[in-house]
Parts: sequence; structure tokens; C-alpha cells
Amino acid sequence: MDFQDCVLTCEKQFHCGICKRGFSRNSDLTRHMRIHTSEKPFKCDICEQGFSQSGNLTRHMKIHTGEKPFKCDVCKRSFSRNGDLTRHMRIHTTHIKIHIGENPFKCDICDRRFSRNHDLTRHMRIHTGEKPFKCDICEQGFSQSGNLITHMKIHTGEKPFKCDVCKLSFSRNGDLTRHMKIHTTHIKIHIAENPFKCDICDRLFSRNHDLTRHMRIHTGEKSFKCDIYKQGFITNGDITTPMSIHTDE
Repeated sequence: MDFQDCVLTCEKQFHCGICKRGFSRNSDLTRHMRIHTSEKPFKCDICEQGFSQSGNLTRHMKIHTGEKPFKCDVCKRSFSRNGDLTRHMRIHTTHIKIHIGENPFKCDICDRRFSRNHDLTRHMRIHTGEKPFKCDICEQGFSQSGNLITHMKIHTGEKPFKCDVCKLSFSRNGDLTRHMKIHTTHIKIHIAENPFKCDICDRLFSRNHDLTRHMRIHTGEKSFKCDIYKQGFITNGDITTPMSIHTDE
């Protein structure tokens, strides 16, 4: 066997027994097999998260150390991973294209222009009505993959968006945003109608007089005294009842 034949036949002599993919080195095959076995031998000492490759663990550790070696030359923002910097740079490139009018991808129907062909492709579905992303459960179609992902939460029951006020959960962030208006409106009503607030328990009152009376609960002050037994009471109403006992006598 000459050198050329060896290159063709020996270049990928290590093959995966599951998917038949070939590798030139046994170490590459070993690493590849973790995809099938889900083995994650590289563990984070801090949070115990596992990784299939040592490089992924190295990048992960930057989250804990706060190291951000990848810096944007435009806005000086830093990132822990190069991939995050690459995605971030698209903000600047797209923004610049908008300012210089560089939108080479044009819709033939409505003449709208786009800076990326991908955006034009997605836009065209508005005109064509194409919905290539199908739900495997109910077969409903969607024009964008993100809409399908949101839709699937209806079937799975997943509700990752939780209200911090009443703990009610929602499958979509938009539903949570609309729900929060209930609390903000409700709070505004209470603040408008009850402007006098207790600094200790945050209870609201419509009149300053009611707040003054309420504060005696916290201070223990008993301004109203029984003339017969000298017993103290927080409110005038409290003293009225025992006084009736004395008058009946």
C-alpha cells in the first residue's frame, strides 16, 4: 500500500459502532462516543455540573471566576466566551447597516429591505402563508421556530414565567407581562385611596386619624382610661364597652 492509498484508507480508521462515523484518532472516537452514552466525566468542583469535554468545563469555570477575556472593540463590553462575543457583534454590524442603508435583501412583493437573507426568508412567509414548523402533537403550523417552542409549552404544561407577587405561573412571557398590570393597577388604586402608610407593617389607610389609631397597636399606647378602674384602652370604642358594665351596675 503506497502513501496515497494509506491516506484514503487509514485516514479514518476508528469508527463509531453506533452511527458508523469515522475518526482519524482514537481519542476523537472516545470523545464522540460520549454523545451516545451521555457520559460527562469532567465535573465542576463548585456546582458539580458535568461536561463531556474538558474545554467546555474550562469555559464554564469562567462563570464562577467572573473572567471575561473576550472584549468588544466597539462598546468595550466583555464576555466569558468567544461565541457570546461573536453573537454580540451582530448587534453592531446590523445597527451600522441600518444607518448606512445597507440592506441588500429586498422583498419582491412589498419592497421591504433586510440586512440579512435569513430575515428576508422569514419575512416572505407573511406573504406566502408558509408555516414550515409543525407541532408533532396537534399538527398546528408556525412561521417561526420560536413560536413553535412557545406553543409546545401548552402541551407540556411548562410555565417558566412566574409572578413575583402572587406566584402564578405562565407559559409565555407576554402573558406574565399582561398579568402584572393587574397588580400594578391594584396597587395604584390602594395608594390613591389610602395615602397614609404605616412605616412598620406597610398597611395603608384613607385617613391620618385611622393611621394614628393603628400605630397604637405597635407602640402599645393606651390613651383612653377607665375612670373607675383606671384600666387603659387603645381606642375610645374599647373603653365604651366596659363602661356600660359599670353603668348597668
